Amino acid sequence: MTTARSQLICPEVTPYYHCVSRCVRRSFLCGYDNYNGQSYEHRREWVESRILSLSSIYCIRICAYAVMSNHYHLVAFIDKQTAQSLSPHEVIERWCTAHQMPSLIQRFVSGHLVSKAEYKACDQIIETWRQRLYSLSWFMKEINYDIALLANQEDQCTGRFWEGRFKSQALLDDKALLAAMAYVDLNPVRAGVAETPEQSEHTALKKRLTALEQGKIKVPELADFMGYGHQEKRHVIPFRLTDYIELVDWIGRQIRADKQGYISPQLPNILTRLSLPQQECLALCTALEKKPRLWIGSSERLNFAKHHLKRKRMIGLHIS
Repeated sequence: MTTARSQLICPEVTPYYHCVSRCVRRSFLCGYDNYNGQSYEHRREWVESRILSLSSIYCIRICAYAVMSNHYHLVAFIDKQTAQSLSPHEVIERWCTAHQMPSLIQRFVSGHLVSKAEYKACDQIIETWRQRLYSLSWFMKEINYDIALLANQEDQCTGRFWEGRFKSQALLDDKALLAAMAYVDLNPVRAGVAETPEQSEHTALKKRLTALEQGKIKVPELADFMGYGHQEKRHVIPFRLTDYIELVDWIGRQIRADKQGYISPQLPNILTRLSLPQQECLALCTALEKKPRLWIGSSERLNFAKHHLKRKRMIGLHIS
């Protein structure tokens, strides 16, 4: 039986989630399709651009992403606190950047409302938009709708392009977040479409590395790493970018066929800081999707989520 999305995504339990959306048809989302002999490489850019453009509108920060041949991965941070702190005009400005503004809201913005009923109706509309701005379901829906529309037009067909629902995994602590991000950024390496992470196109890590080569510290569309002057974890990924890059590179060397079993003599600092053993880290970052695990974290965080959601049982991946 399908679990309600409200029971899978709860910002009060954790703001971090790993999401996957897969193409349902035989034809590829992106890449070269051997079945019909056509290349759909250009669609990777569609997906990447849509993810990044929506992240600047929604209060959803992107920690990692990877656009593959017939699916894409996201690790997202739900910034509910920022969404709730937005003024009514800020909500309107964000939402109407990508959506048509109703005439009633146009009159609200211009100050031409004349009755309490109109003000009340505007308040209800704005509150609905505010909730959507931190809704991961709406975020994923808007990505998939536009891509499906473009792909169907190009393929000259109708019908489903994506599976019925995107898959989500709740990342309950820093270790789970780290594992999911590395898993996503290394997807092209595991799939054999790139030899190293820096050669992997259409990933968040590639975008960050390109920015570093250009002398830029931040990528505006992506969540920030700790170490950019932040004094608290909110709004940021709680690791240093340099540590994360070293970790991804180390894990990538372990899963390459020609270097199987090789362990670098210098381990990333983040492994020590998170008390994450090497083999456990490697297992997490290479087998995250092999079994259905909707919640990922330590025993303490899994129990917290179970009690918060009033669940007797949870399908979780335990991290010691």
